[in-house]
Amino acid sequence: MPNLQSDIQRLVDGFVTQVTELARRAAIDTLESALGRGTSRGGGAGMARIGRSRGRGAKRTSNELEKLQDDFLAFVGKNPGMRIEQINKQLGTTTKDLALPIRKLIADGSLKAKGKKRSTTYFPGSKGKN
Repeated sequence: MPNLQSDIQRLVDGFVTQVTELARRAAIDTLESALGRGTSRGGGAGMARIGRSRGRGAKRTSNELEKLQDDFLAFVGKNPGMRIEQINKQLGTTTKDLALPIRKLIADGSLKAKGKKRSTTYFPGSKGKN
Protein backbone atom coordinates (compact mmCIF):
# COMPACT_ATOMS: atom_id res chain seq x y z
CA MET A 1 0.00 0.00 0.00
CA PRO A 2 2.82 2.51 0.70
CA ASN A 3 4.05 2.16 -2.90
CA LEU A 4 0.59 2.94 -4.25
CA GLN A 5 0.32 6.06 -2.07
CA SER A 6 3.78 7.28 -3.02
CA ASP A 7 3.06 6.67 -6.72
CA ILE A 8 -0.20 8.61 -6.47
CA GLN A 9 1.53 11.45 -4.60
CA ARG A 10 4.29 11.59 -7.25
CA LEU A 11 1.68 11.81 -10.03
CA VAL A 12 -0.27 14.50 -8.20
CA ASP A 13 2.92 16.52 -7.60
CA GLY A 14 3.83 16.26 -11.29
CA PHE A 15 0.35 17.35 -12.33
CA VAL A 16 0.41 20.34 -9.97
CA THR A 17 3.82 21.34 -11.36
CA GLN A 18 2.51 21.20 -14.95
CA VAL A 19 -0.62 23.20 -14.15
CA THR A 20 1.44 25.80 -12.27
CA GLU A 21 3.80 26.18 -15.25
CA LEU A 22 0.88 26.57 -17.68
CA ALA A 23 -0.70 29.23 -15.46
CA ARG A 24 2.63 31.06 -15.18
CA ARG A 25 3.09 31.06 -18.97
CA ALA A 26 -0.48 32.28 -19.50
CA ALA A 27 0.05 35.11 -17.01
CA ILE A 28 3.29 36.15 -18.72
CA ASP A 29 1.63 36.07 -22.16
CA THR A 30 -1.26 38.17 -20.86
CA LEU A 31 1.08 40.74 -19.33
CA GLU A 32 3.23 40.94 -22.46
CA SER A 33 0.14 41.36 -24.60
CA ALA A 34 -1.24 44.07 -22.33
CA LEU A 35 2.08 45.91 -22.32
CA GLY A 36 2.50 45.56 -26.08
CA ARG A 37 5.62 43.42 -25.80
CA GLY A 38 6.47 40.22 -27.54
CA THR A 39 5.72 39.25 -31.09
CA SER A 40 2.50 38.75 -32.95
CA ARG A 41 1.74 35.04 -33.09
CA GLY A 42 -0.57 35.32 -36.08
CA GLY A 43 2.20 36.38 -38.40
CA GLY A 44 -0.24 36.66 -41.33
CA ALA A 45 0.03 40.00 -43.06
CA GLY A 46 2.71 41.17 -40.64
CA MET A 47 1.16 44.59 -40.11
CA ALA A 48 3.05 46.51 -37.42
CA ARG A 49 1.19 47.74 -34.38
CA ILE A 50 -0.06 51.22 -35.12
CA GLY A 51 0.48 53.97 -32.62
CA ARG A 52 2.98 52.50 -30.19
CA SER A 53 5.16 55.60 -30.61
CA ARG A 54 2.29 57.94 -29.70
CA GLY A 55 1.70 59.02 -26.15
CA ARG A 56 -1.31 57.84 -24.24
CA GLY A 57 -4.47 59.50 -25.52
CA ALA A 58 -2.77 60.90 -28.64
CA LYS A 59 -4.88 60.76 -31.77
CA ARG A 60 -3.94 58.72 -34.80
CA THR A 61 -3.12 60.60 -37.96
CA SER A 62 -5.42 60.41 -40.95
CA ASN A 63 -2.67 58.49 -42.77
CA GLU A 64 -2.57 55.86 -40.00
CA LEU A 65 -6.36 55.49 -40.06
CA GLU A 66 -6.43 55.26 -43.85
CA LYS A 67 -3.70 52.61 -43.83
CA LEU A 68 -5.64 50.59 -41.25
CA GLN A 69 -8.80 50.91 -43.36
CA ASP A 70 -6.97 49.83 -46.52
CA ASP A 71 -5.22 46.90 -44.82
CA PHE A 72 -8.44 45.75 -43.13
CA LEU A 73 -10.49 46.01 -46.31
CA ALA A 74 -7.84 44.17 -48.36
CA PHE A 75 -7.68 41.41 -45.74
CA VAL A 76 -11.48 41.04 -45.59
CA GLY A 77 -11.58 40.96 -49.39
CA LYS A 78 -9.25 37.95 -49.39
CA ASN A 79 -10.76 36.37 -46.24
CA PRO A 80 -14.49 37.17 -46.06
CA GLY A 81 -16.58 35.97 -43.13
CA MET A 82 -13.97 36.17 -40.40
CA ARG A 83 -14.53 37.52 -36.87
CA ILE A 84 -12.52 40.39 -35.42
CA GLU A 85 -10.50 38.12 -33.10
CA GLN A 86 -9.38 36.04 -36.07
CA ILE A 87 -8.55 39.14 -38.11
CA ASN A 88 -6.58 40.69 -35.22
CA LYS A 89 -4.42 37.58 -34.93
CA GLN A 90 -3.56 37.76 -38.62
CA LEU A 91 -3.00 41.52 -38.81
CA GLY A 92 -1.36 41.97 -35.41
CA THR A 93 -3.93 44.56 -34.33
CA THR A 94 -6.43 44.90 -31.52
CA THR A 95 -10.17 45.40 -31.65
CA LYS A 96 -9.62 48.89 -30.24
CA ASP A 97 -7.21 49.70 -33.11
CA LEU A 98 -9.80 48.71 -35.70
CA ALA A 99 -13.04 50.00 -34.17
CA LEU A 100 -12.98 53.44 -35.83
CA PRO A 101 -11.76 52.26 -39.27
CA ILE A 102 -14.44 49.55 -39.30
CA ARG A 103 -17.18 52.06 -38.42
CA LYS A 104 -16.02 54.33 -41.26
CA LEU A 105 -15.88 51.48 -43.78
CA ILE A 106 -19.37 50.30 -42.85
CA ALA A 107 -20.72 53.87 -43.05
CA ASP A 108 -19.35 54.42 -46.56
CA GLY A 109 -20.57 51.01 -47.80
CA SER A 110 -17.13 49.48 -48.37
CA LEU A 111 -17.69 46.86 -45.67
CA LYS A 112 -20.64 44.76 -44.51
CA ALA A 113 -20.98 43.29 -41.03
CA LYS A 114 -23.25 40.37 -40.17
CA GLY A 115 -24.04 39.28 -36.63
CA LYS A 116 -23.77 41.00 -33.29
CA LYS A 117 -21.05 41.56 -30.73
CA ARG A 118 -18.35 38.88 -30.80
CA SER A 119 -20.11 36.83 -33.48
CA THR A 120 -19.91 39.67 -36.02
CA THR A 121 -18.35 38.62 -39.31
CA TYR A 122 -17.07 41.00 -41.98
CA PHE A 123 -17.53 40.95 -45.74
CA PRO A 124 -16.62 43.33 -48.58
CA GLY A 125 -19.37 45.87 -49.22
CA SER A 126 -21.08 46.76 -52.45
CA LYS A 127 -19.16 50.01 -52.78
CA GLY A 128 -15.46 49.89 -53.60
CA LYS A 129 -13.06 52.16 -51.68
CA ASN A 130 -12.43 55.54 -53.38
